[in-house]
Amino acid sequence: MHLFAEIRALVISTLDDMAEAAELPAGLDTKNVTVEPPRDAAHGDMATNAAMVLAKPAKMKPRDIAEALAARLAGDPRVVSAEVAGPGFLNLRLAPGIWADVVRSVLAAPGFGRSQMGQGRKVMVEYVSANPTGPLHVGHTRGAVFGDALASLLDYAGFDVTREYYINDGGAQVDVLARSVYLRYLEAHGQEVAFEDGTYPGDYLIAVGEALKAKVGDAFVDKGEQFWLTEVREFATEAMMALIREDLAQLGIEMDNYFSEKSLYDTGKIEAAIGSLEAKDLIYRGVLEPPKGKAPEDWEPREQTLFRATAYGDDVDRPIMKSDGAWTYFAPDIAYHYDKVSRGFEAIINVFGADHGGYVKRLKAVVAALSDEKVSLDIKLTQLVKLFKNGQPFKMSKRAGTFVTLRDVVKQVGPDVTRFVMLTRKNDAPLDFDFDKVLEQSKDNPVFYVQYAHARVRSVLRKAEAAGLAAAAPRIEDAAEIDLAKKLAEWPRLVEIAARTNEPHRIAFYLYELAGNFHALWNKGNDNPDLRFFQEQSPGATSEKIALPEAVGVVISAGLGILGVTPVEEMR
Repeated sequence: MHLFAEIRALVISTLDDMAEAAELPAGLDTKNVTVEPPRDAAHGDMATNAAMVLAKPAKMKPRDIAEALAARLAGDPRVVSAEVAGPGFLNLRLAPGIWADVVRSVLAAPGFGRSQMGQGRKVMVEYVSANPTGPLHVGHTRGAVFGDALASLLDYAGFDVTREYYINDGGAQVDVLARSVYLRYLEAHGQEVAFEDGTYPGDYLIAVGEALKAKVGDAFVDKGEQFWLTEVREFATEAMMALIREDLAQLGIEMDNYFSEKSLYDTGKIEAAIGSLEAKDLIYRGVLEPPKGKAPEDWEPREQTLFRATAYGDDVDRPIMKSDGAWTYFAPDIAYHYDKVSRGFEAIINVFGADHGGYVKRLKAVVAALSDEKVSLDIKLTQLVKLFKNGQPFKMSKRAGTFVTLRDVVKQVGPDVTRFVMLTRKNDAPLDFDFDKVLEQSKDNPVFYVQYAHARVRSVLRKAEAAGLAAAAPRIEDAAEIDLAKKLAEWPRLVEIAARTNEPHRIAFYLYELAGNFHALWNKGNDNPDLRFFQEQSPGATSEKIALPEAVGVVISAGLGILGVTPVEEMR
């Protein structure tokens, strides 16, 4: 049961009837007609913008359309009243029995809230994609959680989702990694070393250096780079990717694919991608204007090989080849996205850190060009995470060198808390992660608040099971019960909105609101015994009452599943 979709379908069919009766012009576009919760719950159960949307194309006053629509909708048994508000909004009140139907639907329909809006379309979500030069840090953690929850959300909404990690193993940073591991290798042989020239000093490379010693003995000791760089680079990259996979496993994240940047070089893949653009007259030799803020005397104009990115909305055309004939950093990005398009993905989503904002327009331009604008690209930027303890900025161990690792965070608070908290803000908003607050048992801690609601549900159901009782036809009468059932009715709509906007944080927000409605009813039952779920003297009433919390448990469990959080059975 998708109540909002059902009432929207009723509104659309009623508009069609009005057109047939010449009360509206024929052929009006109704795609922007919505049915949603009213801003003020006192105004009704649902509101539609139909009259406001159709007034201009129909060349009619919004209130005239709204009044005619209201008169027709009032004849449907599901609609108790339809009232015109303001310039032409229409507020609907539904029959009281609707809310019991919602609860029945939650309990009867496997996967209540699952959507087929994706229609099996292939979507690629690329996330994390950190350089393979060390363990994942707290910034990567946010992108990892966001990307994984987004992939789960899209799967829940009916898309065919592939999770992918792009291994940046083709650039100079991997050579730096190899040199750093070589220093640890020499150290394992008893030599004193100094980390200079930007090499990575983190202790996490000690074990890698020792493993290299175990593999090759002293074969590379005091030898020039030409003897060991290639082999050590491959050995170090594999070791770091094993470490990163272990980091991701700490959060329950498994990728479908790991794509190597190195596989694009010397394989003809970059040339093929550039050739595809050349065939569309999008590659040319030219001279770019000086960057903004660059004094003319500091600027040396030179002819370069450029991608005509401005043809697809970018601010400037982008170099793809350096003056020495080597590819720019953008060239393998083009090849990688050409590969994505070639694999048949209809939508591509990249989850990047905030420092990648400059990549957005150029990548959108190149995907549009490569796919003839048939494949959409959405780039989600995740902002910084600031760590706090006792209200003060917090730094943990320096084992990683200069940053706080994913494992440090998970060790402090656990994977479930880590994941939920990372989704309590929209991805492009900064996030404060306070170690004290995320473990606090209060309403102000959304992790606890939602988990506590689920634990309370489970306690009620365990008590009912012990008494041999199961949920029967629900009885929804009190205003707090109705509010809770209304919130359950929003779940399918919320899933589709979150999937359409690629915003999994909406799931966390919804769960917090649902938990709030549930706790309000629970607390009301403390004062009014008739509202308690378990009625000691009336097994029949208990069976009717427990249907509502059982439905709440179903939806909370489903929502936490999307977020990758395990619902708790009891609070300890």
